[in-house]
Amino acid sequence: MILARTIVNAKRVVVVSENTELTAAHITRLKFLKVPVVYIKDETELREERSPIFSRSNLFIKQYENVVGTAKSIFEETKKTGSVPVAETNEMVQADLLPLSRRSGTIDYLNEINHLASDIYNHSLRVSILAGVFAKWMQLDRETAKDIVLAGFLHDVGKSKFDQRLLEKNVETLKGEDYERYIQHTVDGAQILNNVAGLTEGVRLAALQHHERMDGSGFPFNIKGDDIHLYARIVAVADLYDNITIEREGYARRTPFDAVAVIASQMYTTLDPAVCIPVLTNIKNAFLGSRVLLSNHREGTITAYPHGVVPLPIVTISEDEVIDLNENKKITIVEYNPK
Repeated sequence: MILARTIVNAKRVVVVSENTELTAAHITRLKFLKVPVVYIKDETELREERSPIFSRSNLFIKQYENVVGTAKSIFEETKKTGSVPVAETNEMVQADLLPLSRRSGTIDYLNEINHLASDIYNHSLRVSILAGVFAKWMQLDRETAKDIVLAGFLHDVGKSKFDQRLLEKNVETLKGEDYERYIQHTVDGAQILNNVAGLTEGVRLAALQHHERMDGSGFPFNIKGDDIHLYARIVAVADLYDNITIEREGYARRTPFDAVAVIASQMYTTLDPAVCIPVLTNIKNAFLGSRVLLSNHREGTITAYPHGVVPLPIVTISEDEVIDLNENKKITIVEYNPK
């Protein structure tokens, strides 16, 4: 196993460096130091020639950007014909989106993508990758994960029927006919997918139900609980995470920690805890060791999380100053810099 990230202790002293081949002695030492998790390189990373021009995050971003054109053409074709080019879509999911979702560090790398790209196809790409990450964390099998990635990509396909004026509006400001038209995108999406051969029920229902909520407060039909398909419940969390962490005109971009806090606050009401708990449990591992800027203008390092399903980390400012953000509610993370 080849280490994919440098391991540091609470004092930011390097324990084991990135690219080290882990031996039994390394593993024994990590157990002794009670290091809870490490990132190792997956098969894709081990096969790739690592250009000195590209870091691991830049490589991810380059691979992501390579599929943006394909995603755009799929949505343009759907808008023009009213039908999804299914062969092209399936090929993109299999060859590109599923592998991206299974890379170590994906949560970090998505945070570095141009989040001003709030168009349908970029949003759909990010949601599909996030949904795949969540499926992996839920320990769903690879074929199911692939189907969930497809569901994530097609969840907003109904918006291909929107005119540009409605696409450019902020959802939170929609009223009257505009809001009714917005709600209709879930029904339109399901109708488009009903005419596509070879799709599973879960993919179709994710388009229809991703705005339904566990307590019945969603739309379009106010269904609740297990009446909402699992794919839709996963896509709902991925959709929420992306919408919180994206930059939109007139709104400051919020951090992944804001998204985590919202998910934690809603996981026993509007969101499914069976999805949220694995997400909250595993997403912590992506943040350990990251540098952050706090609202009190102090910089620190995320060194730990309290036990249990808690949304916020413990930040070490110095050897003598440690802040548990779950207890210090007035202090927040305002800037996140992935490793």
